[in-house]
This record gives sequence, C-alpha cells and structure tokens, in this order.
Amino acid sequence: MVSVRPGMLNPVSTPFGTTTLVQGPESLLAERAVQGLIKRALDERSDASINRLSAAQLDRGSLLEATSGSLFTTSAVVVIEQLAELPLDLADDVVGLAQQASDDLVLILVHEGGAKGKALLDRLRKAAVEVVEAPSVKAWELPQFVVAEVRKRGGRIDRETAEALVGAVGSDLRSVAAAVAQLLADTEQPVITTADVHRYFAGRAEVSGFAIADHCLDGNREAALGSLRWALETGVAPVLLTSAVASGLRSLGKYLGVRDERLRDVELARRIGVPPWKLKDLSRQSRGWSAPGVARAIQHAAAADAAVKGASGDPDYALESLVLSVIDCRSRGRQASVQTRR
Repeated sequence: MVSVRPGMLNPVSTPFGTTTLVQGPESLLAERAVQGLIKRALDERSDASINRLSAAQLDRGSLLEATSGSLFTTSAVVVIEQLAELPLDLADDVVGLAQQASDDLVLILVHEGGAKGKALLDRLRKAAVEVVEAPSVKAWELPQFVVAEVRKRGGRIDRETAEALVGAVGSDLRSVAAAVAQLLADTEQPVITTADVHRYFAGRAEVSGFAIADHCLDGNREAALGSLRWALETGVAPVLLTSAVASGLRSLGKYLGVRDERLRDVELARRIGVPPWKLKDLSRQSRGWSAPGVARAIQHAAAADAAVKGASGDPDYALESLVLSVIDCRSRGRQASVQTRR
C-alpha cells in the first residue's frame, strides 16, 4: 500500500495501470484528489473515456463495460463512488481490477470513511493500491488551511486575517475555499487583508449561526434576536442556526470542564475542539455561565433542533424561543455562580 498525505497525489510516471483509493469524510479534499487524477489522465491521453459510477447501482455488466474502454478509445478512467455501498458479490471483481489494472485503465475508488465496507478496504490495502486520505479538517486547523489555500492560488494572507475569514464564513471547508477564491478574484492585489474580509463578508458574518450563538452566550438578547431575524429573512436554514448554537454551547461546556487544568492554549484548544483564537471568547463568555446552566441550555438546543426538523409547525418561533431560553439559562447560571462565591 502506498499512503499519501491528505489531498495529495504521488508523482508517478503515469496514472494508467494504477488503482487509487480516496478515503475520508471531507468531500472537498476527496473531489480534488479525483479531479487531479482525471486531469493527469486526460493530459496524457485526451481521448480517454471518463466514467463515474455509484457503487450502490453497480452490477457486473456495467463494471465490465466501464472498464473495457469504448469503440472510440481503449483508454478509460473509472471512478467508483460511495464504495461502502458496493454489493458484496462485486467485491472480488473490484479487488481483481485493483490487483491487475489494465495499462489502459485508471481506477479510482472513493470511500467516504466510516466502518462500513472495512473488509473491502483491508483487501484493497493488501493489494498495494495507492491511498489518498481526505480527513475532516478540525476547527483549529481551518486558519492554516486558509493560509495554504491562498498560497496555492498565488496569494498571501496572514494568520490573523485567516482567522477573521473563518469567523466570517464558518467551518464548512467548501465555503471557506470558495471565499478564498472569491477574495483573490475580486481584489486587485495578491495580499488579502482583514479589511478585505470585513468588506466582502460583513453581512454574512452578522447573520451567521455562529454570530447568533456568540450573542446568546454573551447574554446579548437584543443582538441575538436581531441577528436571528436577519438570518431568517435572508434565507439561512433554521437547522444551521440550531446546530451553531448547540456547537457553541458544547464548546463552552468543554471549556468550563478543562479551564483549570493549566494547559497551554494550543493544547486547551485541541481538547475543546476550537481554534486557539476562540479561547479568548470562551474565557469571556464563561464568566456568566455555570456547568448546570450550560447543560440546561444544551437540552433547549436539542429540543429546538427537533422542532425545526419537523416536530413543530413554526420553526421561527422555535428558534426565537431557543435564543430566549439560552439567555435565561445564562442568567440563572450567573446568579448561581455569585451565590456560590458568597
């Protein structure tokens, strides 16, 4: 087995006659790996046929047809996606292709991660296929991803500006990558500044679920409700808002649990699952909260999440109630903390 670092491909002489397993839950990195292989194949043989197949809908006949070229070309690139869903009776066929790939075939197998299909993955690794990892990018790694993404596109950005971009756009890797591309395309110079980020994404930052969550954790009722209404008016999906509030509460709960352990900021951020720059916000927000208050607020977030997914006929009301309930939990937590100190 040849293992390759995330999103990268080995510079082999030709992709033909090879099998590559692209494995991991981050779809952006997986798709980039697939597209990179397809491009290399077409650069070498422009007439190669491209076949993208869903493993769940695959049968022996369609697999044979796709991997055998066509009337017009003997060269083929075959991408089998959702490999975990491959019918069991085709496992031997796929492993056989991987072990003895034709010199006219580029075989790309995409597995989205998880335990399903593990036996097939083990067999493919033993067959010495090349493996490209597409792991999830952790929250604290996003600014580093932004810096690398900008550099790859020929631009420059410092760490502080990268953190501002992540704060404005959120943690979805595709959205972050798209924001980088937009900024570099629209700015007239290769250096992205914090001012650029604020200018292009100020509106988005104000209505993002994470901004609403921060207002709730700060106890700022007016700002939280105002941002919530703006988000709903601009079409932000309610489920994204409940998810952001729940995520913020979980991070705060973890912070309360480990803040007294005298850890370095980097290690503390890793334990909580947030970027290091977020620790300052959590430190400020924690002063108004108790652990029981956070636990109650998380229960409200779970109820609101169920409501916006169909348990309630009025998701807007469920979200407004969530904001008020979370802030109420904060107020009670603050009162409890004061009484405890007394």
